[in-house]
Amino acid sequence: MDSLKFFASDNNSGVHLRILAALAGVNAGGAAAYGDDGHTGRAVEALKGVFGPKAHPWFVFLGTAGNVLGLKSMVRPHHGILCAESAHIQCDECGAPEAITGAKLLPLPSCGGKIRLEDCLGKLKLREAVHHNHPLVLSVTQSTEYGTVYTLDELRVVREFCDEHGLYLHMDGARLSNAAASLDLSLRAISADAGVDVLTFGGTKNGLMFGEVVVFFNDALGHDFDYIRKQYMQLGSKMRYMAAQFQEYLRDDLWLENARAANRMAALLAEEIRPLESVRIVHPVEVNAIFARMHKKMIAKLNERFYFYTQDTSGAPGFPPDWHLVRLMTSFDTTEEQVREFAAAIRECGLIV
Repeated sequence: MDSLKFFASDNNSGVHLRILAALAGVNAGGAAAYGDDGHTGRAVEALKGVFGPKAHPWFVFLGTAGNVLGLKSMVRPHHGILCAESAHIQCDECGAPEAITGAKLLPLPSCGGKIRLEDCLGKLKLREAVHHNHPLVLSVTQSTEYGTVYTLDELRVVREFCDEHGLYLHMDGARLSNAAASLDLSLRAISADAGVDVLTFGGTKNGLMFGEVVVFFNDALGHDFDYIRKQYMQLGSKMRYMAAQFQEYLRDDLWLENARAANRMAALLAEEIRPLESVRIVHPVEVNAIFARMHKKMIAKLNERFYFYTQDTSGAPGFPPDWHLVRLMTSFDTTEEQVREFAAAIRECGLIV
């Protein structure tokens, strides 16, 4: 598989050279452990500079840990967490949110990965009886699992809905950088200023080696997160290595440069394949992900040279049953040459099939 060209996930990408240099830069000599070092302190201040002075950031190793522990700080076991049926916390975290928080996920139908707020109302009626989990959190993903982006206006409507119904707002921001780049807005504008209570801010998918940040914006939450992080094995002893990455990631807007590069390559790939009769793009291409349907034989042929995920083999209205859904993703280090080579292969396979 190492010989294949990767369009499966931005997790498959390498580490940005500036991030590697930052890691090497904190490797000489010793430093206080568990975040008591100057590197971690400066990274925290950098994060506050980006997200605002009321932001309270905490480093963790993994995105799943960030989501799960952020949610754990918001709920008790009798609560419920509203989310899209396509949400990462629902589909791709192996039951960790429910296992660790004790609360119940309450998945909702989505449109291109976005929650329809009217669908939440039925779930909110669960509050009327002690027999049901009490919905307390609404979780959204930015950008969504289908590569779509909540606009600022949409986020404001979500926040108003949460205020009206007494809900906390959680955001899975594994690809927040790509969303901000797409919207041409700051990270703060689409998180803190949009009324998010708790954010998981991702870096691994956008040039970092490891590490994510749980950011609390609501002063009522997160007071005991240092204990939660320790109990659930996310307190890094050599935290300076996570901190150094984020310090460099935020310096001179490297996060934005990387996100724009990934988004731009997805837009180019979409432009190349959209006219083809053998491919149908099914969601707006707003960040670095393309969701498309193509014939299963075409997918098999392409997979001989390129690695990407087949998301769904069950068919869809308006498509023959043997046209499956695939996800094609670009990364900060995807090149124009790679995109054009992949597009040419798609055209060639389309003619064969």
